Amino acid sequence: MSSGGRGSAPATLVVGQSGGATAVINASLVGVVEGALASGGFDRILGMRHGIEGLLKDDILDLGEQPAATLARVRFTPSAALGTGRYKLHDNDLDRAMAALSRLNARAFIYIGGNDSADTAHRLHLHAGATEAKLNVIAVPKTIDNDLPETDHCPGYGSIARYLANAVRDATYDSLASPQLYPVKFVEVMGRDAGWVPAACALGFAADEADLAPLIYLPERPPADADALLAEVVARVEERGWAVAIVPETLRDASGRHLGGDEPEYVDGFGHPYHAGPGAALTRLMAQRAGLRARYDKPGTAARMSISLASPVDLDEAYRLGWAAAGCAAAGNSDIMMTLSRSQEEPYRCDIATAPLAEIANQIRPFPDAFIDETPRAPSAAFRAYALPLLGPDPFPSYARLSPDLRSWQ
Repeated sequence: MSSGGRGSAPATLVVGQSGGATAVINASLVGVVEGALASGGFDRILGMRHGIEGLLKDDILDLGEQPAATLARVRFTPSAALGTGRYKLHDNDLDRAMAALSRLNARAFIYIGGNDSADTAHRLHLHAGATEAKLNVIAVPKTIDNDLPETDHCPGYGSIARYLANAVRDATYDSLASPQLYPVKFVEVMGRDAGWVPAACALGFAADEADLAPLIYLPERPPADADALLAEVVARVEERGWAVAIVPETLRDASGRHLGGDEPEYVDGFGHPYHAGPGAALTRLMAQRAGLRARYDKPGTAARMSISLASPVDLDEAYRLGWAAAGCAAAGNSDIMMTLSRSQEEPYRCDIATAPLAEIANQIRPFPDAFIDETPRAPSAAFRAYALPLLGPDPFPSYARLSPDLRSWQ
């Protein structure tokens, strides 16, 4: 272990979790703790409760003293074991944060989170440099939205993709069984302003289920307005007798108006507005304007938290990123985010790499044009090739349908 270096004070690594919790964020946390212990570069590993607020409030947990058996179980436990938060670090918080880190004799700060967490980490690094404090700052990616630049994909995405691909496929079979009750079904999913999550809802359908594929509405390809969306769904009902449409929770029309309502219900500390979801609004409009009964499903937090359907690939990569972050911190690296770089397609392989935080903080990677099949409102074959390996082996059970030609019992 390190000898400290500031008198008898122990050299400390401080870690926190931020943003929406996922099925695999704890795998990254345990990776950090176990990687830090293995590095020999730190005497203590401390966890901030509820993100950066835990540092400012001196709400700290000793992670290095946790029993190994506990950490082994936490690694496969959903949600954020330290608690998470969405506190925006203000300029007048920076001195307080650095003072708190100095009291802890922190040599390294690792933050597990998304775009906003990368911004917090980057600003701490800059302030440490301006005050000549020795602090290595590293971010570990975490977001179901999969919208961070400079990385092939983000931990959390493979698991929500696996969950939703199965859930939407099952919900479609429900619609297939009872179109006379509810010919239209809207499924409202998370994903902020990029199409990665809604696109994943199409992954579960096998080649012989192409006629069951849902309509996928992407933020990058919005409908002209609500009436245009309803018309597309009605056309699908006329073609099949039923329709399933996937709508992201932030869906806007081509003019930028939120289909769930213009006024946000809540705005978080980073300025992200949270509007009423479009699922309920479109369900009402379908009855009012098209005379068709509709219902909507909203998987919500269950989709991003389900450990029972978590991708084993996702769990493994989340852990390896945390472990690598601790090693980079011990080696003196700073102002970087750990990333995944796809080095092989078949069999799939991603290597650990790094990218500057300045190129990630507050940046969003939209869903690429090459991943969009315009005509049927569906993701392209290129997206399937990209996304399916992230779900892990055998993500979908094999289904069958009765042959419609075998009707006679005589």
